[in-house]
Amino acid sequence: MKTAGFIGTGKMGGALAKSVIEKIGGENVLLSDNFKEKVMEIAGESGALCVDAERVAKECEFIFLGVKPQVIDKAISEIKDSLKDRKDAVLVSMAAGVTCERITLLLGFEFPIIRIMPNTAVAVGAGTTVYSHNMLVTKEQTEKFCSLLSLSGLLEPISEELIDAAMAVSGCGPAFVYYFAKALSDGGVKCGLDEGLSLKLAEQTVLGAAKLAIATGTDPKQLERDVCSPGGATIEGIYILENAKTDKTVENAVIAAFEKAKKL
Repeated sequence: MKTAGFIGTGKMGGALAKSVIEKIGGENVLLSDNFKEKVMEIAGESGALCVDAERVAKECEFIFLGVKPQVIDKAISEIKDSLKDRKDAVLVSMAAGVTCERITLLLGFEFPIIRIMPNTAVAVGAGTTVYSHNMLVTKEQTEKFCSLLSLSGLLEPISEELIDAAMAVSGCGPAFVYYFAKALSDGGVKCGLDEGLSLKLAEQTVLGAAKLAIATGTDPKQLERDVCSPGGATIEGIYILENAKTDKTVENAVIAAFEKAKKL
């Protein structure tokens, strides 16, 4: 039996697969995707084996579903017969908005299910993955699951009813941060910086600010104050952000993402 298998190796599934392969080796992983070029690229780099979804369901201990919520019904219909008699496997779904209860209904029988919401930074070991599971997942299985994803970044257990809210922050959040970083860079260009240099400065600034906040545990508002000198340059920029109600705009972006996730 293989340790892990991935059905769907797109941007998120593929990133997580690479992290798991780094942890346990490609020889312990099976990969399946309708788009062969995606799965072949990962397999070629890692030595993982390309198979069909049914084989993943039959032979893997942890079966990761990296498919979009719009096709979760079809994906489960293709593997449920193979899962029916499995007593030693766990289904791990990363489909936004699809609850453990709904997956159980699609299967037609009870099965150990872990629901996860990772973000794209798992590809570089700096991701955030929140997870929840149903009552059939054992403590031993949970511990092994956490070990499998230990190189992907932060793993945070959460009650399932809060997963959509967490997704709006950590799942969608990288896109919001990239949007801000690009705007920061564009401002530097308008002030005379070379585009490449300005982008490098903006990206490193975002990275450094996040690292400092995590390392010190200091409230972000206090860290903001630490950068602002009375009558200085930084506070002039903060005034612009405050007058534009940037904080409320970001809050509303998170809320909009949350509301959309609930409808999926």
